[in-house]
Amino acid sequence: MRDERFASYSGKHFKIFNLTTVEENININDKEFELNADNMKAQMRKGVLEYCILSILRKGDSYVSPMIAQLKQAHMIVVEGTLYPLLTRLKNQGFLSYRWEESPSGPPRKYYSLTGKGEKALELMDEAWSEVVKTVEFIKTGISEN
Repeated sequence: MRDERFASYSGKHFKIFNLTTVEENININDKEFELNADNMKAQMRKGVLEYCILSILRKGDSYVSPMIAQLKQAHMIVVEGTLYPLLTRLKNQGFLSYRWEESPSGPPRKYYSLTGKGEKALELMDEAWSEVVKTVEFIKTGISEN
């Protein structure tokens, strides 16, 4: 029986795993695997949500409902409760600005737009995303796209 240990970093906490325990837990049933896969997809989507929001706003100013509709069309299900804190954080970082506009139906709408700083951040994200995609594809296939 091995007693090898390894660490995993998650957020602000390190977890120490016993390799034997991990090996015993690899035999999971299909239902547990589906739940883990769904969680993995959700975590990956959260990781790129900021990039997606800035990309949407690159096309033009928008308020929350159309942003959510575009994300849903791309199969990224996001609710307002997730989006508003993200928009506030992006605004506080200087990447977005907003203005209020009267709505033909209902209350005024808060329209968000990219700032110059947001456009520069998005350009850096574009480059980083391209590098990540190339790296993952290389690892998966062993073929470099150069």
